[in-house]
Amino acid sequence: MPDLPSPQDAAEAALFSECWDAVLSYADLCTAGSSAAAELAREAFAEGIRDLRAAESGSVRGTGRRSSRLPRIPLLLTAVRTTAAAWEKEGRGHKLDPGLRLWLHSDEAARHTGPPLERPIALRALRDLQQADAELLWLTEAEALPLPLVARRLGLDPATTADELAQVAHLFRDRCHRNHLDSPMTAECRSYARLLDAVTRSPAADTPEDLSRHLATCRQCAEAAACLRLNTGTLPGALAGGVIGWGGLAYLERRRRAAEARLGAGHPDGPDGDHEDPAGERGRKARVVRHGPMAAAVVVSLLALAVSLMPFGDGGDPGTPAADNDRGGPVAAPAPSLPPVSAAPSGSAGAEAPEPSTPSAPPSRTAPSSRTADPTPEPDPEPQGTSSGAPATPGDDSQVACLVDYDVLNQWPEGYQAAVTVTTRHALDGWRVAFTVPEGHRVTHMWDASVHQTGGRVTATAADYNAAVAAGGHLSFGFLTARQGSDTRAYDFTLDGRTCAVA
Repeated sequence: MPDLPSPQDAAEAALFSECWDAVLSYADLCTAGSSAAAELAREAFAEGIRDLRAAESGSVRGTGRRSSRLPRIPLLLTAVRTTAAAWEKEGRGHKLDPGLRLWLHSDEAARHTGPPLERPIALRALRDLQQADAELLWLTEAEALPLPLVARRLGLDPATTADELAQVAHLFRDRCHRNHLDSPMTAECRSYARLLDAVTRSPAADTPEDLSRHLATCRQCAEAAACLRLNTGTLPGALAGGVIGWGGLAYLERRRRAAEARLGAGHPDGPDGDHEDPAGERGRKARVVRHGPMAAAVVVSLLALAVSLMPFGDGGDPGTPAADNDRGGPVAAPAPSLPPVSAAPSGSAGAEAPEPSTPSAPPSRTAPSSRTADPTPEPDPEPQGTSSGAPATPGDDSQVACLVDYDVLNQWPEGYQAAVTVTTRHALDGWRVAFTVPEGHRVTHMWDASVHQTGGRVTATAADYNAAVAAGGHLSFGFLTARQGSDTRAYDFTLDGRTCAVA
């Protein structure tokens, strides 16, 4: 069993069971190895606990008002990033992802810890919300959990949760607009601020050409536009980019995949897992997981961990709602806050494990069955990547070398998000997937691979952790594209120069 944190009381145990897999998932993105990921996650979790307790005790004297803070999951994710920055300063940067190390020394990283008015708009707006409202927004938009499940976790009425979420989203938009106006801006940016607000309020409004040109060159206004558009699918990316920073979009993709895997597999925390049914076995298991001793929490965390550290996703349960702050009544009713340390966690004797088949120590990353170029498939390979798609059958060289599954996951007027899964006939030790996008399209971000683009030709090169793929196995990556027009096609796929068929 991996060396897990040791919660000091029941509240920390609950926080561990709900948030540990999310913390470990982001730590895995930030590091260059599984052992480093576990180490970073442990240190960040301890730091996050201290931040939570400090925020809980930081009330304004004489008023009883609490200082504003992030919801629990994003607060812990922020602790991962700040702990990674501390590693870099302490000489432990070799354990971190090279891309993160470059980012930590950039102006973009400095924004997250610099003057408050220069920090990302989404980060400031989320802090401005009531804690219960911020929890509702984060769980639905960033953690990709269905509304009925979020309603049960936050103690809301499922019949009214959709309306409450719509109100919270508009509150968040208003905070973003206010924070945008409060930010230091050039005269040109300020001249477009009113127009940007008007255009983003209506999903049917056309963006004037001069505003489009400005958004293409001004990062600050483009960031504001992503926060202000509520009906174009940009809100999750705006939240993750503003709060987490580096790796935010890759984290979103992992959480989406994790939610799909967990809910589809009948995990105890699935759509009906939190609903207590006194007459049913499923309700009994849910109560054991949520209120049982520490052993049950660890088992659930490890079950999610088995999904979380695959390149395409991770399992995870969202954080519990935090305490209310001083800006009036929240739309979503708040839940009790984290209490001070006062009692030791209950023992694990007699705890009932909800899933007997759960592995006791799942690996951080699935090890490939072979790193050779032998085209003969091995029995039951476990390649790095997603399990979607049919495996390719090795045969003579006249067959295509690979099969591509290209899927557009989300799109908005100025761009779209896509995922690529390639099934290979041959075992690989390093790979390059090339494809063509329409003229004027530009891949702006890619995860699980590095990207190079010349004209319309895009080349995705394997990362160090997913370079090895067994024969008949899968490799996968995702990307964001800025576009002109409405075309989202990608074509002429090749794997290491060999033509691929498209499913």
